[in-house]
Amino acid sequence: MKRGTQISGFLGWLAITFAAAALGAWASSSAASFYASLALPAWAPPAGVFGPVWTLLYALMAVAAWWVWRERGWRGARPALLLYLLQLAVNALWSWLFFGWKLGALAFADILLLIALVCATIVRFARVSRIAAVMLLPYLAWIVFACALNYAVWRANPALL
Repeated sequence: MKRGTQISGFLGWLAITFAAAALGAWASSSAASFYASLALPAWAPPAGVFGPVWTLLYALMAVAAWWVWRERGWRGARPALLLYLLQLAVNALWSWLFFGWKLGALAFADILLLIALVCATIVRFARVSRIAAVMLLPYLAWIVFACALNYAVWRANPALL
């Protein structure tokens, strides 16, 4: 693959991934104040942690997708890359469900689906590149933590969620 094609592909995967991030962030525009109004478990991180963590995770996700695309191209890695795109959409939907529409139960169901999709994506990525699969492990760890937090917050705030 030519260097220019690789650079274009890298920028494309960054754009797709951060577009999903921006869509989720749009729903989360008042997340900090809403989060502060919730009854939170003692182990909940401060609101200011989420932005930097998600920025790093989205960057790793984009690099992983690009790595898979670079190794096999769209045709050769279509199932893995389609799973990646699907999990991105489910990820963005979570922010709307939890912060935008304040639907804690549906957000919890969404994040359970997201965990399954990310696991499937990791398996598919590993068939193409172990490096790409490993790059998704911090993301998986974070969403498992976020799932537990989603559940705890939803159950502790029935009037708000």
